[in-house]
Amino acid sequence: MSLGLYLHVPFCASTCDFCAFYQEKPLRQSIEGYLEGMERELASLSLKSSVESAFWGGGTPGLLPAKDLYRLGRAMITAVGQPREWSVEMAPSSVRPDKLKVLRELGVTRISMGVQSFNPELLKALGRQHNLRQVHQAYQWMREEGFVNINLDLMFAIPGQSIEIWQADLQQAIQLEPEHISTYCLTFEEDTALFVKLSEGQVSVNPEWDAELYKTTWEVLEQAGFAQYEISNFARSGYECLHNLNTWRMGEWVGVGPAAASQLRGHRFANPASLEEWLKGLETGRPCRVDEVNLSDTTLATDALIFGLRMNAGVDLAQLRERFSVLGNFALGSFFERLQSEGFVVFEEERWVRLTKRGRLLADALALEIMEFFEGL
Repeated sequence: MSLGLYLHVPFCASTCDFCAFYQEKPLRQSIEGYLEGMERELASLSLKSSVESAFWGGGTPGLLPAKDLYRLGRAMITAVGQPREWSVEMAPSSVRPDKLKVLRELGVTRISMGVQSFNPELLKALGRQHNLRQVHQAYQWMREEGFVNINLDLMFAIPGQSIEIWQADLQQAIQLEPEHISTYCLTFEEDTALFVKLSEGQVSVNPEWDAELYKTTWEVLEQAGFAQYEISNFARSGYECLHNLNTWRMGEWVGVGPAAASQLRGHRFANPASLEEWLKGLETGRPCRVDEVNLSDTTLATDALIFGLRMNAGVDLAQLRERFSVLGNFALGSFFERLQSEGFVVFEEERWVRLTKRGRLLADALALEIMEFFEGL
């Protein structure tokens, strides 16, 4: 299996109303401490496999000044070499020509820009700090610098968003001609401003409406030539995100930085979501791990099925049985035959199983069924 590397850059100028990720204000002292910690943690890595993909997420990685992006990039390359795919998340308001030049020089191959919406009122509702002009300027700069693999993140089911507004967002994204589009249904995470609004009755959740928006997304992007390869992800041929594919297939990845999660050598764990605590562990030589879990074959097989079914290609049951011998103890055939009779999955070549469109609309509910199936045996 491939090995991925995830670097968490926790700095954000402001907190979006929907965001529950760990973040810090970009104070110079904090950034300096963070960079020193990243150099230390990266230098300590001892990996048996070469890193195929790297992904810088946040926070807002693009918020770092150009010199800091270069410093962080050189530390990563020194530690793990040059990955085949290297993605960096950027907010439209953080994109600058000098930063893009540094990223290109480092060998970054893919930029993922968090647009969320082209509608000013919806951006305001989400607490986003950019405008339409900045989106177009940022995109132009990325193309001028020579980036040929750009992803745009969009969000739907935003309070106040009609199907017409969502279709307009999709069309504006298509007109920019990116190689990849990710579309996410808004979720109400605890400890966010939107969750407070939900609890106070200012906004509501409507699963039936969400399903209509899902179907609209699939139809519009398919007509525009974007192939859906995972429930929320669409790409031109050859531009699927390798880093995410490795994650969904239950490969291994190493997380570096505060709050970064890892799945490595039979363990799943995360660094503490605290810059101070993370730095203290590195300085004392006793890195702190939180939420550590020893991964059994049953756990990995369950997750491989759940996330594998989110991909349009589905899962190869015969291959999974070879990888996870524990699956021989479960009556998977009869379980999926029931789901097939209910119209949620289809079989191909007697070994491949994938979700139907109806199944993709109910993927979360089916994931719970898969978990209950394994837990009940």
